[in-house]
Amino acid sequence: MNAIILSAVFGVVMMLCSFMVKNRNSIKHIASVLLLILLILNIADTYGRTLFLINTYGMLNFDRFGYLFNSIAIGSTFIYVVISGKDIESLGKYAAEYFTLIFFVLCGAALLSSYSNLLTLFLGIEILSIPLYILTGSDKRNMKSNEAALKYFLMGSFSTGVMLMGIALTYGGTGTFSLEVTRTGNGLYKNLASFLEILGLLLLLAALAFKVSAAPFHFWAPDVYDGAPSVFTSFMATIVKAAGFIAFFKLCIVRMTETGGVVDWKLIFAIITFSTLLIGNITAVFQQSVKRMLAYSSIAQAGFMLFALMSLNDVAGEGILFYSVAYSLATIGLFATLVKMKDYTYDGYNGLAKTQPVLAATNTIFLLSLAGIPLTAGFFAKYYMLASVLKTGTYTWLVIAGVLFAAISVYYYFRLIQAMYFKEGNSAVTEEISSSFKTGVILLAALIILIGIFPSLILNWLYF
Repeated sequence: MNAIILSAVFGVVMMLCSFMVKNRNSIKHIASVLLLILLILNIADTYGRTLFLINTYGMLNFDRFGYLFNSIAIGSTFIYVVISGKDIESLGKYAAEYFTLIFFVLCGAALLSSYSNLLTLFLGIEILSIPLYILTGSDKRNMKSNEAALKYFLMGSFSTGVMLMGIALTYGGTGTFSLEVTRTGNGLYKNLASFLEILGLLLLLAALAFKVSAAPFHFWAPDVYDGAPSVFTSFMATIVKAAGFIAFFKLCIVRMTETGGVVDWKLIFAIITFSTLLIGNITAVFQQSVKRMLAYSSIAQAGFMLFALMSLNDVAGEGILFYSVAYSLATIGLFATLVKMKDYTYDGYNGLAKTQPVLAATNTIFLLSLAGIPLTAGFFAKYYMLASVLKTGTYTWLVIAGVLFAAISVYYYFRLIQAMYFKEGNSAVTEEISSSFKTGVILLAALIILIGIFPSLILNWLYF
């Protein structure tokens, strides 16, 4: 509860800072301090130190899984703001408002990690999504940003309509908005109720697949990620996507497990997972823009996170949280460097190891983590996803396909490493890289290696 209420309150505080704080350079530091306070209070909430004792009337259910995800989301956002806060401030005169929207997104994410009612799911998705439409179009002088915002808003609104229809049909089939359903009735009524519930769940599946950019509902992601300001693409592709998956996981583990005897959800998710991995990885191979490659890479990474929705076991729960950490940290680091580059193509990175050795070295670690190379966090992230499916004893072919697609991803990630270290060029950055920024990406790279060597640093929080 601390995370839900305080993220909204801190968002209002940042809004007030827009006219109360005269020094714009202080806004980033205020946001960082508030995020650190939010993280500490969420950890305190995990151990029963709740500031707000409010009756949620069955709309919310707080557990260790949700608290840990909140800590991951808030901690990742803190790292994001510390490293990229200066780039957020440089977008224009509305820096405080941008941080306000980021806090509101965290409020939506906290709702999604603790909802136990479909109405709360809808509220969480909307609180998460609406600020993103604004952030996507924040670069008003850039036509690509305006186009991306319009496309995201229109597609997002349509998916919201699909979600509401799914919730309505599910209510018609069960008589409740709660995730936990007491099933009654028999004969024709029971058959009709079952049909309405299944149809509603299918619509909910489509709406949530859109939010996490899973195929075939991924079509909006490359253009939106490419058109949005790079510093916000980083946030959208990491914390926001992870929150969508947590909401998806909670829905699947309750409703789709209960209705598994009527519909083979595993087969549906197997098809979606394979399609997402195929489209994301194969399309990323042919991209010439690093930013667009990372957009398709984000779709491919979503394919790996979908393994958790297939298996729905304890390994899947651990894995989706660990994947959220590994993927978010590496992507935040890559986009933080991308923002500094003058040219977003592969050629723009040629010779970066000679001109900016620190950026090249840290970028290499981030890319190795996304590729799932051992000694990085990404290796165990992919391991847990594949192991969760192997534990079910079914769809072994999909695990083999996942390994093959991971090998394909090595090609386009290593292509960037090759450009930085083995190609001649004059890679240039937009400004002189500060020592504080270099220190930030070095610490982030070290954290990825540390988690890769000791994954228990994250997973032990689930049990202690």
